Amino acid sequence: MGKINVDVKTKIDDLYRLNFDGFRNDFLLSWDKSMDDIQAVITLAEILREFHRDNVALRVFRTGLAVSFFRDKSTRTRLAYASACDLLGLTIQEMDEEKSQIAHGETIRETANMISFLSEVIGIRDDMFLGRGHNFMKEIARALDDGFAEGVLGRRPAVINLQCDLDHPTQTLSDLVHLKNYFGGLNELKHKKLVMSWAYSPSYGKPLSVPQGIISLLSRFGMDIVLAYPEKYDLVPEVVETSKKFAKESGGSFTITHDMKEAFKNADAVYPKSWAPYWVMQKRTDLIYKDDKKGLQELEKECLAQNARHKDWLCDEELMKTTRNGSALYLHCLPADVQGLNCLEGEVTMKVFEKYRIETYKEARYKAFVIAAMIMTCCFRDPVSIIDKLFRDNFSRAG
Repeated sequence: MGKINVDVKTKIDDLYRLNFDGFRNDFLLSWDKSMDDIQAVITLAEILREFHRDNVALRVFRTGLAVSFFRDKSTRTRLAYASACDLLGLTIQEMDEEKSQIAHGETIRETANMISFLSEVIGIRDDMFLGRGHNFMKEIARALDDGFAEGVLGRRPAVINLQCDLDHPTQTLSDLVHLKNYFGGLNELKHKKLVMSWAYSPSYGKPLSVPQGIISLLSRFGMDIVLAYPEKYDLVPEVVETSKKFAKESGGSFTITHDMKEAFKNADAVYPKSWAPYWVMQKRTDLIYKDDKKGLQELEKECLAQNARHKDWLCDEELMKTTRNGSALYLHCLPADVQGLNCLEGEVTMKVFEKYRIETYKEARYKAFVIAAMIMTCCFRDPVSIIDKLFRDNFSRAG
């Protein structure tokens, strides 16, 4: 396959030096993972991307299912998960709860074991209802632990968080890889100012997981994090406190402001993204569990009216001019609410979005490789040796 890729060899050597142990440890919340765990995933993701670019065969599984639970709509994450599993040699099986015995009252404990006899990984997206998504993932994980301990399961599948009510680690680690490469390395992120800002959207009920995942992850790399939002658009308090702690430990900083214009001044990177306030998500979940349709309609009306009072929270050309040298990196998990493109009024103007559109595509391109890296670190006792062997063998994919 041509000459040895020195950059890949360096990354493999870096992996050998990391003290990580993901084997049979699910990837649920990024803030529960060690720094070595995080660096192992992003380093492995970059290796997998370079292998794929160089046509190296990566089917490390010869058989096995990858089960997906998507309890919310998805484009990028759904396809990224499917692509990652196919890349590694797994067959995707999507769980449709309406077509399964779950709709007839089968317990989560039973379902988790029944779908896992020959499964290697279970990817779950459950992000809309505060207090449900992460707890659902933990319930699945406990059922798998029990099935494995009792000898029901020959192998214990890994559970991967494809977005929950608290965190979106596959997205935020992809963002981290993009920032690393854009600024020239993880060390170059130190004291870069990143603004995670609320922005106006004509819809309500958007999850908290992206802003929470961003502030809790990037604060671990010495960045100067500014969280900006209108009053009463708070995030989950425990996650904010965790982010403050990480910022202090890493030598960075963490501040909160209710002034978007002030936040953007001299920023190196900005992430204007709408979310529903913490109290709204709490109330919305309560109303859903009570099946209070009238209450939900009233809450939506109240929230849309509240959002409409903050239409000036818009990422436009004038605001971007106030960033460092007028050229801060614009980030978004996509799809963005682009004013004049897919909505009349939204998070960002079309001119700003078009300027950075290719960068947002580059930001998204890492997700499949991040997911594949998570799967490998969770499913194999020694993923680095496997990658090292792939590097040395250099078997090409067909085509």
